[in-house]
Amino acid sequence: MSKIKAVMLFCMIVAGISWIAASGTLAAPPEDNKALIIDLEGPINPGTATYVTRGLEEARIQGAQLAVIRLDTPGGLVSSMRTIVKAILNSPVPVIVYVAPRGAGAASAGVMVTVAAHIAAMAPGTNIGAAHPVMAGGKDVKGDMSKKVVNDMASYGRGIAEDRGKNGQWVEKAIRESVSITADEALKIHVIDLVAKNMDELFRLVDGKKIKLSNGTEVTLRTLGIERTPFHLRFRDRVLKTISDPNIAYILMLIGLAGLYFELAHPGAILPGVVGAISLVLAFYSMQTLPVNYAGLLLIILGIIFFIAEIKVTSYGMLSIGGLISLTIGSIMLFEDIGVSLKLILPTVLLVGGFFAVVAGLAFKAYRAKPRSGMEGLIGEVGVVKEPIDPEGLVFVHGEYWRARAPERIEPGEDVTVEAIHGLVLNVRKAVNRKFQQEGKNV
Repeated sequence: MSKIKAVMLFCMIVAGISWIAASGTLAAPPEDNKALIIDLEGPINPGTATYVTRGLEEARIQGAQLAVIRLDTPGGLVSSMRTIVKAILNSPVPVIVYVAPRGAGAASAGVMVTVAAHIAAMAPGTNIGAAHPVMAGGKDVKGDMSKKVVNDMASYGRGIAEDRGKNGQWVEKAIRESVSITADEALKIHVIDLVAKNMDELFRLVDGKKIKLSNGTEVTLRTLGIERTPFHLRFRDRVLKTISDPNIAYILMLIGLAGLYFELAHPGAILPGVVGAISLVLAFYSMQTLPVNYAGLLLIILGIIFFIAEIKVTSYGMLSIGGLISLTIGSIMLFEDIGVSLKLILPTVLLVGGFFAVVAGLAFKAYRAKPRSGMEGLIGEVGVVKEPIDPEGLVFVHGEYWRARAPERIEPGEDVTVEAIHGLVLNVRKAVNRKFQQEGKNV
């Protein structure tokens, strides 16, 4: 009977769990009266690209009526921009890119993100343009490579704009000539669809607009009284956004190399090794999302190897100079499309180079220094004869009594200097005046 009751109880529990699960599923229908607000502020990098694509996917999962990307960017990585544009173009949820608030801008890569939207909007007092591609440190691409990069970007931007019914000629001009215009000018020449003072006016202006999605279906927006839900950055997104900055990745890498070097040079310190290992892991995680030039990375590692070799090889500073040169050139070459700031490179190279040079110098001095303990530490020490040496006797050296041998007779109380050690017997000779010898050591 007890078994039957147990089985019935189990069945009731399973049924209850199933009912709760079904109720939870049925209680979460698609919220088609919701707008998901995605704030894209700052440089466009792998962290922000992941955040935006995840936000658009979340809008699809929640069944939101539309997603609004509130944009304010100076530009960023081409690869990350393409990721965002691809996500917008293929989104099953209508996407509005709204350049806001006042004073914001959609520069460089932000131009392509804006024109890729189903509806492009700007707030008064904002600007769009200056999309000419540049390389590391903000320098123009030179030579034939410049033509290839600019032509590719111009055709890419113009194709996206024309597909969305926007002014493709101006987008191409913004890429080739770095022109920039205000929100009102962008509206007049059909670069954007509307100008809205704030989010309330934006939703009022887009109400009733028909949007054609990538799958060919057409939807009509009903945005009056729509629920607005902000899409927040997760902790992972914040970390990725921060370390995706090439300057941060560069600093983490150097901290990691310095920490591991210090741990290897002084085993048992623990803290430098732990900090170095964590920093290197974060740096490598960041670098997998950035366009790393492996020649630059190898030059930085080669520079560190030169500093380490300075400990073992007498190069009179040549290895340290080579390390500084490798570290500097590698730092400049480290990333492809974007570069580490020169204002960061110069003091960092000098600081890290100085650190390695000082540590290498101390290690070299310790390596070359006379042993101060053990049997070898006795050579050169001065002791006092306790029993006459003729040819052997007893001396007191370094706080211990030793058997000693000398080529001449030495009386008790005289000072002797240890010249060599044979087994447990010291070879000694008469020492010069102890006071004179001590003064010579101090000098």
